Amino acid sequence: MRSVHITRLAAVAGVVLVTGACASPAGVAGVSTVPPASAELVAAPDSVTATIPPPTADADTGAATPSPSPMAVQPPPGDEPVPVPPPKVSEFTYAFPVQGCEATYQRKLLVLPKTTIWAGKGCSFVSPVDGVVHEVNIKNRWKPSTDRGQDREGRFVTVAGEDGVLYLGGHLDSVEPGIAPGTRVKAGQVLGRIGNSGNARDTASNLYFAISWKTEPSAWWVRRGMVKPWNYLDAWREGNRTLSPADEARALMKRTGRTPACAILCTSRPEPTPTPTRKPRKKPVEESRQVTTLNG
Repeated sequence: MRSVHITRLAAVAGVVLVTGACASPAGVAGVSTVPPASAELVAAPDSVTATIPPPTADADTGAATPSPSPMAVQPPPGDEPVPVPPPKVSEFTYAFPVQGCEATYQRKLLVLPKTTIWAGKGCSFVSPVDGVVHEVNIKNRWKPSTDRGQDREGRFVTVAGEDGVLYLGGHLDSVEPGIAPGTRVKAGQVLGRIGNSGNARDTASNLYFAISWKTEPSAWWVRRGMVKPWNYLDAWREGNRTLSPADEARALMKRTGRTPACAILCTSRPEPTPTPTRKPRKKPVEESRQVTTLNG
């Protein structure tokens, strides 16, 4: 029995030795059992691998020292920018209609497509463009009792520009001497002085400024404003003096006709009829009558 156990132990030991030999890296018959490296991990011959150095430790504190950040590149100093004039967008040159004074104006539609330019009394109203004076009113005919539409701008001057556009400046305090219908004027030429005539008599001095086209004076509602003016005022004031309202005015006139019917603020109050004063009637003088009595 003892010999049988010894024989079995020897057989088991042999199996263990054979299994260990098969599991060794050399494998069987010199064949390696280690799997080949993955294709993604094998670097190409010409590839470059960047190595990020680990942060160094401070000798005293032992804290990691961050890697230095790249320095910002400063551009070399250059010359000041050269101002470029705005592009020329029309053949006409315009002037802001108020000269020599500070002015503010509304940039939204209130009732009519016009604007009110607030400026000090006596400031200059100038022609916005080269042209010919069309209408002049040197008398302040407006009365609150009638509020006639044709009188609301008080003293005013209109200019028929060479661009085919009509420009109105109203609520003037006075009209310059020599400014009359047919007078040729240049852009920037003084036409009158700003005031508060017409229905602006209870407000601060201002210029009623409107853009339209040339019509007969009887169509006064056209001259009061058809084209919204503030975009052009902005351009003329800020340096683009060639922005023209001519295309917009022609397109609008083509849609409405040269003399469209009045649609806004057209009616006036009727002229009040004066009541004649009557003289008081005199009481008749009673005649004295003689009374006769019986006693006689």
